[in-house]
Amino acid sequence: MACDHNCSECGESCSERSGGIQKERLHELSRVKKVIGVISGKGGVGKSLVTSLLAVAMQRRGYRAAIMDADITGPSIPRAFGVKGAAFGDESGILPMESAFGTQIMSINFLLENETDPVVWRGPVLAGMVKNFWTQVVWRDVDFMFVDMPPGTGDVPLTVMQSLPLDGVVVVTTPQDLVEMIVKKAVKMTELLNVPVIGFVENMAYFKCPTCGEKHRIFGEGKAQSIRKETGKVVEELPIDPAVASLADHGKIELVEEDLLSSLADEVEKL
Repeated sequence: MACDHNCSECGESCSERSGGIQKERLHELSRVKKVIGVISGKGGVGKSLVTSLLAVAMQRRGYRAAIMDADITGPSIPRAFGVKGAAFGDESGILPMESAFGTQIMSINFLLENETDPVVWRGPVLAGMVKNFWTQVVWRDVDFMFVDMPPGTGDVPLTVMQSLPLDGVVVVTTPQDLVEMIVKKAVKMTELLNVPVIGFVENMAYFKCPTCGEKHRIFGEGKAQSIRKETGKVVEELPIDPAVASLADHGKIELVEEDLLSSLADEVEKL
């Protein structure tokens, strides 16, 4: 098919979309318009929660969202959305699972006999599985795909940034100084690979008292203002909220009432 140079309406992973580097080719039956990575330099900061909330936000805006769970050794997306079972495949490819509200999800959990089985693989094998999620899974008319990456700057994050046509990344952090230093390493990685940063999320920024409404910054004063000033990007603050945590634990993240990442979702929508 002749190229009209309108990448927003094309699911091909051509060199024009990828800045001159040939990416892995999307499955021929798939259609994915925009791909956004969710990254951090450190584990335990809430990348999966942010990934889930962004997918929920875009679904509520009328878009078709999908999540590629690239955290192969620590997959948590299926649990947050309450999706269980084995992925079905035929000669055409593997079909992603679907949440109650229509979010398409692919995770290693859907390929294991038991979801609690450990994935004891070396880096290159993990990276190869992520490529398979892109090339062998049939993603159906996806407007926004979010890739939940493992922490750090190792094989899998590097593979995602080099092999998938990312339109940008969202960086997740927490208020601690140590985390800020480590996250900067991830940001520098995106710069080296020419992947733009869409925005930042400072998770666990505060706890809002249910009685008086006052915000208590348990982990100290956050870095949101300084990050915003330094980068000029959107910076969202996510509170410590037991209600949201409970929804994720019980597979009901799509029932979260508040639009917690509305400004960031606006930036994603602009893509």
